[in-house]
Amino acid sequence: MKIKNILLILALIIFSNKVQALENCNWNNQKGIPCVTISKTPNTSSYNTQGVAKEVFTKKQIIDSGATSALDLLKKVPGLDYYQTGQNGQQAAVFMRGSESNHTLILLNGIAINDQSVTNGMAEFGQDFVQTIQQIEVYKGSNGAHFGPDAIGGAINFVTDIDYTNSYAISGFNLKNNSVDYNNTQITNGGWHLNFKGAANHSKTNSAIAKGNEYDGTKNYQFNLNSSKWLSDILKLKSTFYYRNTKSDYDSSATQEESVTADNKMYAIQTGIERKKRNSFDNLVLHYHNYDRQYNVLGKKDKYYSETITLKGERDFTFNNKLSYGFGGEYKYDWANFETQTFTSQSKGHVSNLGTFANVGYNFNKNQVLSIYGRNDLHKITDENQTYKINFTQFLSKFKLGATHSTGLKNPGLYELYGSSSWHTGSESVDPSKSRTNELYTEYKHSNNISFNSTAYRTAISNRISGSKNLIGDTNQEGLESKLSFSGNDQSLVIVSHFAKSRTATKGPNSRRPDLSYGFDYNKIFNFIRYGDVKFNLSHRYIGDHIDWTGSKNEFVKSVDLVDMSIQKNLYGNLFSINLTNLLNERYEKPATYSQDGRAINISWRKNY
Repeated sequence: MKIKNILLILALIIFSNKVQALENCNWNNQKGIPCVTISKTPNTSSYNTQGVAKEVFTKKQIIDSGATSALDLLKKVPGLDYYQTGQNGQQAAVFMRGSESNHTLILLNGIAINDQSVTNGMAEFGQDFVQTIQQIEVYKGSNGAHFGPDAIGGAINFVTDIDYTNSYAISGFNLKNNSVDYNNTQITNGGWHLNFKGAANHSKTNSAIAKGNEYDGTKNYQFNLNSSKWLSDILKLKSTFYYRNTKSDYDSSATQEESVTADNKMYAIQTGIERKKRNSFDNLVLHYHNYDRQYNVLGKKDKYYSETITLKGERDFTFNNKLSYGFGGEYKYDWANFETQTFTSQSKGHVSNLGTFANVGYNFNKNQVLSIYGRNDLHKITDENQTYKINFTQFLSKFKLGATHSTGLKNPGLYELYGSSSWHTGSESVDPSKSRTNELYTEYKHSNNISFNSTAYRTAISNRISGSKNLIGDTNQEGLESKLSFSGNDQSLVIVSHFAKSRTATKGPNSRRPDLSYGFDYNKIFNFIRYGDVKFNLSHRYIGDHIDWTGSKNEFVKSVDLVDMSIQKNLYGNLFSINLTNLLNERYEKPATYSQDGRAINISWRKNY
């Protein structure tokens, strides 16, 4: 902890100067703020971006929400079900549109950050906090096809980029539950844009398991260093370093609580170069990330370690006013090992994958667009596999209509290939899981104040991986997501719903995937003569009953209503917020046997300078 504090103090000193005068928004603005745009989706070009749908949480939305962890935000997304074995810092999983928890790909700036020391080879959600993240993008269903293998259900992209609003903030409700964060950017005389973000989170709440007796806590530290420099008017160098360390008390079973701790470290380094011309955009990125996890159970240590290196290059080109295309390649090499003492398990191995991809966008006219995306992956063990996505979009007056067909795959992880324990041995003969998805999309914009959009989807998954074998029979997910939006007169209302049916190969309901969820987000700016503007937000999410393992058998778990409220006031350049979570004080387990936080209050102060 002392080393982290020293690093934070040094960073504050180094970045103590304010950003120089920033103006003239241009991509190649070398002495000011460049145009900040939503990050480009991989394997797309100018005319086929209409075939991509993503939900974006900007930095402002992250701050306004009062969120500290990734799940604080993701729980608001319709079509996404989350589960966490306790409070912040505990292990977590996400089920997107009824798919398996290992079918959601996690990315950092468009590059997969799988943890191959995890038994399913995927990243761990529970340890991710968001104060140093600039933007979060959610790609559901067929939209995950742009990122390659392991995104059958979709993908979540964490964007780390330069934040040109210098700020610091403190929040919490007592000495055991609080957080601080800091952001500073400067532009040097040599044209370097340098950015530092740092944050610390401490929490101490009830036991992670239901009916537990001791308190469980989490300490999270994170920092993010970003830099960029224009080498010429068309050429930019970018780099980022991201680090987080989450230490948590957790409960290994319903009877084992004390002396159980987890220490989860992760860091990533990316460096790349971008070239932007009038009709083309090129991007080349070198990426490395590392996971180092240790679990201490009554003196016994379980150690998990994994590394990944990725090289990715891409080009998109606008040929004329009707045709655009893009192509690229990605080489990814994973290696990992783990050894446990608590249940005598170990694994060690490495895999590689070479992906090549291309896309075409064609405008038949201003109202009709055809988008085609394809990818080939050459995996060390599973050999060659192809996936694709086809989208047709039609504009009719105030309507936007879209139809999409896509395929996906999930390669086996290292544990499934090489794992060894008393109950599981790996096998190189396991095949990848594969999926087929169909979607219909409708958007109606009645006016600038009223809009409605809806997506109907159906996905079939075959060759599902379980341990070191493929299961017989397809699982099917289908559903309808809808969003109705109103705005005007300093207020807005968004109503969301998700009707779903996720079924096993025997037609029974899949565990932890409710058939119904809905909610709303209401925002209002109140203007008081004496106090000025005050922002008010009220958010509600209903999560329907569903099947879950309750310790002895699978049975239905009751529904829950989660209500959050926040009040925000800007006073002389100081932003004060009061956030109330779980306002109804619902006592619920998600998943069953693991308790979630009751009603909590969080007070924050943020200063921009």
